[in-house]
Amino acid sequence: MDLSELQKITDLEDRHFWYRERRAILARELKRIGPPRPGARALDIGAAGGGNTRVISAHGWRAVATDYSEDVVATAHQRGVDAILADARDLPVDSGAYGFVSAMDVLEHIKEDHLVTREIARVLEPNGSAFITVPCGRSLWSAHDTAVGHVRRYDRRQLTRVIEGAGLVIDRMWSWNVLLRPVVALRRRQSAGSDMEELPALVNGALTAILVAERYLPVKSLPGVSLMVRAHKEVPE
Repeated sequence: MDLSELQKITDLEDRHFWYRERRAILARELKRIGPPRPGARALDIGAAGGGNTRVISAHGWRAVATDYSEDVVATAHQRGVDAILADARDLPVDSGAYGFVSAMDVLEHIKEDHLVTREIARVLEPNGSAFITVPCGRSLWSAHDTAVGHVRRYDRRQLTRVIEGAGLVIDRMWSWNVLLRPVVALRRRQSAGSDMEELPALVNGALTAILVAERYLPVKSLPGVSLMVRAHKEVPE
């Protein structure tokens, strides 16, 4: 991803409806996993400014953010987030050292996505959990994807293959941003670049309300804009 886009994400993530609701989902998944044991470590891959890392830390984990941009890592440090410079395909951390790993909108940026999921499996301790999100729906491909450095958009079969191929066990896979998919599809057809931008407060609030409503509706098996997965690493026999 272009550095300017990474900086834009860092600037927007505290306010933008999309990032805020995604953090709320991360928080709910962490609650489902349960409280970590004292001192348990977590790794947030491709963390940008560290907004998600802070959520993980708030749930009791010793969380470390990783990113491949020195400038973004420096920004994370300025925000009080423990962050290291790292290539997601070759993480400079010990095997089996982390009870939780997140990779939120990372795989789609990397041609060798299988290397990333293998690294996730490698660094997870037995029974450790992973939370992975990706954009989905090839029909939604647009100038936005090109601008933000996407290599692909996934379908369920592709995502299952790359996660299970790394030796992880999928606990749950679901669609997200289902209600707004028609709006996104229309906007992307007219898009000339990234559509991540500052929104008027009224618009941001209305879109937030729609995503919050989606939490309570039976739409998670329908086509959305993203796919989300919770997986775990099995205990060796």
